[in-house]
Amino acid sequence: MSASEVCPTDNRFEQEAHMADKTITAMAEEIVAREGGYVNDPDDPGGATKYGVTIHTMRRLGIDLTGDGRVDAEDVRRLSRAQAVEIFLQHYYHRPRIAELPAMLHETVFDMYVNAGANAVRILQRLLTQMGEPVAVDGVLGPQSLAAARRAAARAPEHIADAYGIARRNYYFRIADRRPASRKYARTRAGGKGGWIRRAEEFISPRFHMSEAEFQERVAAWG
Repeated sequence: MSASEVCPTDNRFEQEAHMADKTITAMAEEIVAREGGYVNDPDDPGGATKYGVTIHTMRRLGIDLTGDGRVDAEDVRRLSRAQAVEIFLQHYYHRPRIAELPAMLHETVFDMYVNAGANAVRILQRLLTQMGEPVAVDGVLGPQSLAAARRAAARAPEHIADAYGIARRNYYFRIADRRPASRKYARTRAGGKGGWIRRAEEFISPRFHMSEAEFQERVAAWG
């Protein structure tokens, strides 16, 4: 078939698929930029991390960049941006089936999955149960959870992403409530919103951002 014989509809679908791929890749690149370079914070259970990819993930996937038969901090240091993007696309977007969620949830759930693994899905599943959808809170996006997410999004297309972002913000607060060592991620040394809270609010409409007074009231018990 010559180029002139290609069906216009086929061309449109190919163009849409290409645009979707570009959008997903852009999401992954933004996450890599947001995560930053190599860190190995003793207070972070993730251990050695670069571009948001932890040493535990690299061990699970068998990514031995030094070729010495083991995956350690040096392998994490050698990870490139392009490799991190590919890991996120394959193992944090497609494999957990985030791509099959309603489009308005893609970016926020994807970003949270990079940050918190299957807990990103559990947050969504708890939200769905609060919205009257009977789903198991198991951290797995199966047919039941995906169908429930589509129904919930159809009922509240303008609100479900904000609701998820708020639930995500509350998740971070609860971690900091329980674990004092993690409070530095939720509150800066100067007492303002920490990285966790700012990150969650990137995916929440401005009208639902916490005011400074609301934030201070929420963290007052931390001392």
